[in-house]
Order: sequence, then structure tokens, then C-alpha cells
Amino acid sequence: MKSPHFSAILIAAGVVAATPVAAALRVVATTPEYGALAAAIGGKGVQVSTLCKATEDPHFVDARPSHIVTLNRADVLIESGADLEVGWLPPLIDGSRNPKIQVGAPGRVRASEGVRLLDVPAVLDRSQGDVHAVGNPHFLMDPENARVVAKHLAEAFCAIDAASCDAYRSSQAAFDKRLTDKLAEWQAELAPFHGRPIVTYHATWRYFAQRFGLESEIFLEPKPGIPPSPPHLASVIEKMQSQKIRAILVEPFQSRKTAQAVAERTGAAVVDVCQFPGGLPNTDDDYIAMIDANVKAIAAALRQAG
Repeated sequence: MKSPHFSAILIAAGVVAATPVAAALRVVATTPEYGALAAAIGGKGVQVSTLCKATEDPHFVDARPSHIVTLNRADVLIESGADLEVGWLPPLIDGSRNPKIQVGAPGRVRASEGVRLLDVPAVLDRSQGDVHAVGNPHFLMDPENARVVAKHLAEAFCAIDAASCDAYRSSQAAFDKRLTDKLAEWQAELAPFHGRPIVTYHATWRYFAQRFGLESEIFLEPKPGIPPSPPHLASVIEKMQSQKIRAILVEPFQSRKTAQAVAERTGAAVVDVCQFPGGLPNTDDDYIAMIDANVKAIAAALRQAG
């Protein structure tokens, strides 16, 4: 005969088994840096998917039917909010027919909220290339903006999943502390090169340069989104020679061959960098590791240049 105590254990076990386990929030990020921040803040409470690959140009993502399926199942969509994805995201959202991620829904997160954007055009003139009406969308290249976005994500997750809010806020605080500690290291590493100019393919590095005291005013593109032309590259080479600029930053999806041709004429180093976690070795799914790799690569190039 079973004891009353044994029966009570069975009943309790049955109650536990019958209690549904809270499903993780299905979070979709347009680009990998948002996905990395979502994973850092959401922890076990989120399941993160990313639409753009780390080695893909975020302006020109190859929209696929699988993206529509992913968005259809999403509880949360994180986008830049600065028109970075304007050329490919809207049709995917429409096709998903998911009310949770429509404009104004709690699950639609605009990462740029609360961020002061650079390069806001006084007049929108498409003859100037792929100019973004609300400003430069590459704001997460400044780690201080990642702090703003992390807090924003914690608030968004709390609004949708209140039961896990304490965990989200704890993760955000831990990320904030880790970022603060690393930011001091990064500033110290780049401090000797304050005021040093760099050349980049696209205007991706304007926020990074502003944060760390570098100058980013010369680009291999003649205008945003316009491929380099021989006359423009000749002008870049002349500026680099006159200003003794010795570093050209290139991302995985940009033409290293073009950068190398300019480097050979100017004595500059071509520096492999990335704006997305996973774009460089040992940076997968980790925003802070990505910034760390960039800081080390740029500092090494500038140090070698003397």
C-alpha cells in the first residue's frame, strides 16, 4: 500500500508536468548586430533569427521565401528604424501577414529610437546616391549607442513577456557593465591616434570614428551606394598622399581588390573590419567581441603606419 507521502509526491509531479513551460520569444533581427544584442539581453528567454548574413551588404539583402516564413512566426522584429532595410524588408513584412510585427505593434522594435543620428540630409536628393532620409543608419558602430539599444530591447521584451522581465533587466545590466569596462580599454588603445584620418569604402565608420577620435571623411565610393570610379579613386589617392593616410578599412562584402589597388599607390594598409558579429573570426553572436576585433585591427594598422 502506497503511503500518503508517496501519493502527494505523485500528485505534485503531475502538477509540474501539467504546467506549460513558457515558450521562448521568437525574435527576428534584420541584421546580425541586433541579433547579437537580442541574444545578450534575452538569454534563454529568446530564440533569435537574423535575416541578413554577417558577410552580406545590409542595403541589398537577397530576400527569400524562407524570410517570409521566419517573419510569419516572429513575436518580435528588430529593425534599424533608420531606413537601412527599406529596399528589401517591407515586402517581406507584408508577405508574412503577422500582426505582431506591423508598425505600431509591441513586437515591432525600431532600434534607432533614442539614438542621435549623424549625417541627416538637409534636403533629400537622390542624385547624391543612396542617402538615408533620417540619417546614417550604421549607429551601432558607436558602442555607446549599443547601450541605448540594449536598454530599449529589455523594455520591449518586458512589455511582451512580463513574467521574465527581471531576467531581461538583469542581462541588460550585465551587458551594460561589460560594455563600460571594454569601452575604457578601447579608448585607451585608440587614444594615441586621436585625430588620425582613415579611409573607408562606405560611410559605415562615421560613428566609430567620432567615438574614438578618428576622422572618417574620405570614402572609396564617390557617393553612398555608387561603385568607385577611376576619377574618384584618383582623387582619393591624391588626398591620401597629401594627408599621409595609411589605413583603408574594408568589410567582407566590399571590394578588397579596389582597396588594394589604392593601397599600392599610397603605401596604406588594407584593414579587414566588419560591422556585424561573425564578419571576422571569433566574433560570432557577440557584439562586444566584434567591436574589440575592429579596435585591435585598426589600432594595429595605425601603429604600423607610425
